Amino acid sequence: MASKKSSSKSVHSNTKSRTKKISDSFNLFLNSKSKTENPNNKIVLFSTFCLLLMGVYFLSVFYGDFEEFNANRMSSTIGYTFIVSATILLASKALFFVYKAYNYYKYKPVASVSDKELPTITVIVPAYNEGKQVWDTLMSLDNSNYPKDKIQIISIDDGSKDDTWTWMLDAKKQLGDRLEIYQQPKNQGKRHALYRGFNLGTGDIYVTVDSDSIVTEDTLRNLVSPFTKDENCGAVAGNIRVLNNKKAMLPKMLDVSFVMSFEFVRSAESNLNSVLCTPGALAAYRSTAVHACLPEWINQTFMGQPSDIGEDRAMTNMIIKQGKHVLFQKNAVAYTNVPEQYIGLYKMFIRWGRSNVRENLEMAKYVFTNFRAKGKTGTRILFISQFVKIIMSYPLLISMLFFVLVHPLLFLGSTLVTIMVVSSFSVLFFTSQYKTTQGFWAYTYSIVFTFALFWITPYAIATANRRGWLTRGLAEQK
Repeated sequence: MASKKSSSKSVHSNTKSRTKKISDSFNLFLNSKSKTENPNNKIVLFSTFCLLLMGVYFLSVFYGDFEEFNANRMSSTIGYTFIVSATILLASKALFFVYKAYNYYKYKPVASVSDKELPTITVIVPAYNEGKQVWDTLMSLDNSNYPKDKIQIISIDDGSKDDTWTWMLDAKKQLGDRLEIYQQPKNQGKRHALYRGFNLGTGDIYVTVDSDSIVTEDTLRNLVSPFTKDENCGAVAGNIRVLNNKKAMLPKMLDVSFVMSFEFVRSAESNLNSVLCTPGALAAYRSTAVHACLPEWINQTFMGQPSDIGEDRAMTNMIIKQGKHVLFQKNAVAYTNVPEQYIGLYKMFIRWGRSNVRENLEMAKYVFTNFRAKGKTGTRILFISQFVKIIMSYPLLISMLFFVLVHPLLFLGSTLVTIMVVSSFSVLFFTSQYKTTQGFWAYTYSIVFTFALFWITPYAIATANRRGWLTRGLAEQK
């Protein structure tokens, strides 16, 4: 008997020790000041500024050619039409930016409510070939300061081919009844894993967390608090930051991009009650809203083929269609792994691009109807902005290629100067939020996106009917 007690004590001690180790490591990550410890990163940043200065030089040298180029185009009907259209488009984008900035200024996250007010939740963690990372994710969820009697954690292995299930079993051993784990008979895709979780869940709110994400202690309670304040709230998007941004350059760039995408763009959308996409890495849904569209969601097709991508955007779209509000919580943070190599990055963007095309077409079917009692205008403006971006992708691509052929150095100069001007807002925004020079990666990211990823949207449109996740599990993204 004494031996059993001793063994139980030892297991409990080991669990506490390992959990504390994860918590300490995570806190160390959050408080770390070193952002460019790889010498190559400093070289890349220096090269970025050299390129921008070169752009200023080229534009100043060839500015006369630029004016002549515009004058020649204005003399022809096609050229005149192009200049007028470009001016209107630029003015529209500027006005839309002011509109977003105003709504960002008006946005305020909902403060965490008391334990008594918090609803019951089911946290669903689908996993595929994540290895030990899923263990870290589950431990971070269990470390949440959410009332234990109000939280159900479910993790579903979607037919992994590595040791993901072994790590889930280890997590189950340590967390006991606080964790439920299931195995899909074969790999069916993230949407089907979530579907199983939705049907097993007992909470009033469903929270979805990617298996390569880590949450902070307050994340869950902050994420679901808006549901208690807004009866019509159907979904809430979490705030996503990059976990693996210590050395690799692409994660550093994406971290700055994510801050703009979430803390500026989604804050503005939230003030309009219309966040267009709740991220797969961290999102919450009212269970009644989920079950109202669950059959349509799991059976969704595009051009006759089952939809196996964009499950988060599709769910958000269907909840907005119900007339529900979709909000953003800046104070609900998850740190997630992103691709570290170009191939993983462009595959991720292609998947997002195809989903964006599909869901904008779906949104077009209802956004100009009476889908919501009030507050429809903001949603429609957001939709129009997204739709214009899609339909203008080919004309912009053609004009860019034409410009490159006619005057490559002028194109390079004007493009780099535009990048410098536009990206400066991202730099200033990130710096004001986090008081760090990491925001300078916004310049590098814009250069990479402009010259190495410009083809993503046109390609995504042309291949919108294609199936396939393209990247599943961090190992495949690196």
